[in-house]
Amino acid sequence: MSVDPQQFLRELFATAIDAAHPQQVLEAHLPTDRSGRVIVIGAGKAAAAMAQVVERCWQGEVSGLVVTRYGHGAPCEKIEVVEAAHPVPDAAGLAVAKRVLELVSNLGEDDRVIFLLSGGGSALLALPAQGITLADKQSINKALLKSGATIGEMNCVRKHLSAIKGGRLGKACWPATVYTYAISDVPGDLATVIASGPTVADPSTSAEALAILKRYGIEVPASVRNWLQSAESETVKPGDPCLARSHFQLIARPQQSLEAAAVKARQAGFSPLILGDLEGESREVAKVHAGIARQVVLHGQPMAAPCVILSGGETTVTVRGNGRGGRNAEFLLSLTDSLKGLPGVYALAGDTDGIDGSEDNAGAIMTPDSYARAAALGLSASDELDNNNGYGYFAALDALIVTEPTRTNVNDFRAILILESTKNDA
Repeated sequence: MSVDPQQFLRELFATAIDAAHPQQVLEAHLPTDRSGRVIVIGAGKAAAAMAQVVERCWQGEVSGLVVTRYGHGAPCEKIEVVEAAHPVPDAAGLAVAKRVLELVSNLGEDDRVIFLLSGGGSALLALPAQGITLADKQSINKALLKSGATIGEMNCVRKHLSAIKGGRLGKACWPATVYTYAISDVPGDLATVIASGPTVADPSTSAEALAILKRYGIEVPASVRNWLQSAESETVKPGDPCLARSHFQLIARPQQSLEAAAVKARQAGFSPLILGDLEGESREVAKVHAGIARQVVLHGQPMAAPCVILSGGETTVTVRGNGRGGRNAEFLLSLTDSLKGLPGVYALAGDTDGIDGSEDNAGAIMTPDSYARAAALGLSASDELDNNNGYGYFAALDALIVTEPTRTNVNDFRAILILESTKNDA
């Protein structure tokens, strides 16, 4: 089998991204009747690319406003695109959230709203609840990002501190008909979790939000605590009649991207093993992947090489050091430390939005000689892991993957390519 392992891993990553791109997945889900006036709003890393598709496909009058992350914009003629900060919200996100809410308020029964939603929308569409400042939300968000909290836990808190999330945007659109088209970046693809569910009912409670803050030892101002202890802080609950005309459609999810990569792997002669959407600490998830890879190499189980192990989802990093690096760099650094140059094993980990956390890379690539090459440069994988310095480690090896913003987001993509097994059948 003749294949360039690193190039092939890059091709798998590109396949996963393409399978979730708005240009590929949105048009087929738009309403059959595309005449008449429609108001388009949106939030997320894919929002601008999604808006482009609506503009191209809609035959009637189109207007609206979407917000995306800085650098993730795309040229639209009828729908305004605004860029704001992610993952910590800024004043631009606050201003556009106010405008979005105003745009959909006071609509009638004959009005139609298309809401384009993707990962990152929670931070980008930031409108604090009454009595809570943007600075409060920023500090809590930063603390949650460093705490190791899951995306579901973070979004539970965000929803209850917001004037727009947890179904509140959908309620503001009433009595207009709302079509939400979502690209999932969360394990389980729950509508309530994707960008904190602005147009869907939310079963979580303010008490749960308070418990999460307590669990991770996050101090909050008295204004935040008082708000979360009040009845007003509750989100829109299932059965609320104001959401009766709000429709939610998932148009892309991580599983689709994993399956697309699996098809490409089979075509190249590799047996794929899809582990699915995973959560947990990046370094611990990497140890599990390392154990599976080692079992394949040494024992030909659960499948024989050549094969590819695929997984997605969103891991977390509890920040302890002062290094640079997102979830994917941390995963690969832990994998490198665990495998220590196991022959025939290559790996890629990257974020499908093109940004690993808050860095300028999408991810990185590990090769069988990464461990030894780094050691020759005086870099200890375990020491760099202690310092959360995955970015620095792979930058030194010239192994970072830089894609620029992809304008989609089905979260992380991991592929471990195993070329051969040392299992002796004699």
